[in-house]
Amino acid sequence: MNGDLNFHIGDKVVYPNHGVGVIEQISSRSIGSTVEKFYLLNIKASSLKVMVPCNNVGSVGIRRVVRNGEVQKILDFLSVADDLSTADWKDRFKENSDRMRTGSLFEVAGVLKSLIALHQSKPLSFREKKMLERARYLLVSELAMSRNCEETKIEELLALALAKCKLRFPEASEFQA
Repeated sequence: MNGDLNFHIGDKVVYPNHGVGVIEQISSRSIGSTVEKFYLLNIKASSLKVMVPCNNVGSVGIRRVVRNGEVQKILDFLSVADDLSTADWKDRFKENSDRMRTGSLFEVAGVLKSLIALHQSKPLSFREKKMLERARYLLVSELAMSRNCEETKIEELLALALAKCKLRFPEASEFQA
């Protein structure tokens, strides 16, 4: 954890598993004799508003949107082939769920990559397909916010990176039921 968990209004942050949001307000409430400060987050995708006590930021895992330098590291990581996980799908699903929950974009990218590789060798289970869709969404939305560009631009970058290790980046439309 980086020690800097003080956010300001307008900061772009990531709420693990929900995606990117913006801190809209910082408010205080009295609870008994103590005064608690809260961040009011607006989650971009769902327009959900979430109140998070400032003291819980660390435990919830809220962090800043990745910086530009990290974006390149993630693209580099995606362009190198990995060994396929041989675990059975339940173990793999649990491991991937844990990785998604860390809130780390590197972990999310890892899940995306391993599920795409798997998907190219056999059909994914419904839950794994959902997880792939989630990982894709979290990665694309955060990188777009980090680089301040359209999501389609990020999708092109990710597709190019994955193509280097012969993986095909799925299009969003493939997940529409």
